[in-house]
Amino acid sequence: MSRENLLWGAPRIHGELLKLGIDVGQTSVGKHMVRIRKPPSQTWRTFLDNHVKTMVSVNFFTLPTIRFQILYVFLVLAHDRRRILHFNVTAQPTADWTGQQMREAFPFDQIPRYLLRDCDGIFGDDFTRQVNELGIEEVLSAPRPPWQRAYVERVIGTIRRECLDHLIVFGETSLRRSLSSYFGYYHGSRTHLSLSKGAPDSRTVHPAKLG
Repeated sequence: MSRENLLWGAPRIHGELLKLGIDVGQTSVGKHMVRIRKPPSQTWRTFLDNHVKTMVSVNFFTLPTIRFQILYVFLVLAHDRRRILHFNVTAQPTADWTGQQMREAFPFDQIPRYLLRDCDGIFGDDFTRQVNELGIEEVLSAPRPPWQRAYVERVIGTIRRECLDHLIVFGETSLRRSLSSYFGYYHGSRTHLSLSKGAPDSRTVHPAKLG
């Protein structure tokens, strides 16, 4: 029965045996079933590791101003060195505006192969069309699983903890200026565990003997 019905599990086969008048335990059925070896599928982490040098992530996060206006920050993150390739701030994000940010983020000779993003409605058909025109393949994460976008989500958390949680934002200009200053520190000085405690922009060692 197990060989002829490869999709049946132990409960299903046990039920059929009971209907045939064969009184046997479900545990015994499971013990003697034919084991089908399936080739292991590629995990999400394996996919990220295999394409880390050709993949970027994009995401939005929000921040209220002192006047309770909601500002949207758009980030483009390169996975290999955790570099912020591009960012911008707006109060009214649209698919056209987001697509324009993608064109500004990538010169023609530095276009990544994969773009990882969530299923947010702000990434509409116009955004997808503009990304495809750049020759980039979109990879969408499942709804509401932040672990599938762990790199960019971790960066957003770092930006909040180390920068934005200590500031009062007045408007787009002040937020853009504060983030620009922080990203200079983030790229050139801040050490990262995932980079063997190095910085995104290679940071040289300064031994004590140099003063």
